[in-house]
Amino acid sequence: MSRRAVFLDRDGTLIEEAGYLDRLERLILYPYTIDAVRVLNRAGFAVVVITNQAGIARGLVEESFVGEAHRYMAARLEAGGARVDAFYYCPHYPNGSVQPYAHACDCRKPQAGLLRRAQEDLDLDLTRSFMVGDRWHDVQAGQAVGACGVLLRSGMGRSEEGKPLPGLVPDAVADTLIDAAAWILQHA
Repeated sequence: MSRRAVFLDRDGTLIEEAGYLDRLERLILYPYTIDAVRVLNRAGFAVVVITNQAGIARGLVEESFVGEAHRYMAARLEAGGARVDAFYYCPHYPNGSVQPYAHACDCRKPQAGLLRRAQEDLDLDLTRSFMVGDRWHDVQAGQAVGACGVLLRSGMGRSEEGKPLPGLVPDAVADTLIDAAAWILQHA
């Protein structure tokens, strides 16, 4: 049987929003991040990071740094007994300045290409899964594949919540990732 997953946005969800993150010293985990991921691990969920990284296409962030940042995050989580099963990122942006990343794609949220790729790679059941993030496009990407979409008020979420999109209703709104993890455990 396919596993359930919790898909997590990166910036504003797991780490503090830093604009275009380009140096490790600017990567700051929220104080509850390790605990939230560990709780989800112990509940049997695959934990997968799904993040848009348009800074690559815009020439603001080196693609190699995104991998370095994810390895750093994984090591910090593992030191606290937590684990991310996989990191997926979209380097594309239609108006970018760096070829070959300057084009539309199916992996940039709100598109669900990265969730589908994770489904294939990790044998995940998307309809029994959750997508958590601080932007409406996170909720949209999750709901597009039948997953529950949870909007966080951390990061950009409080301002996003104040500008709802017509016809889009999150399955839940939570203040932080640890609050979302508690909601997920109650509703899984």
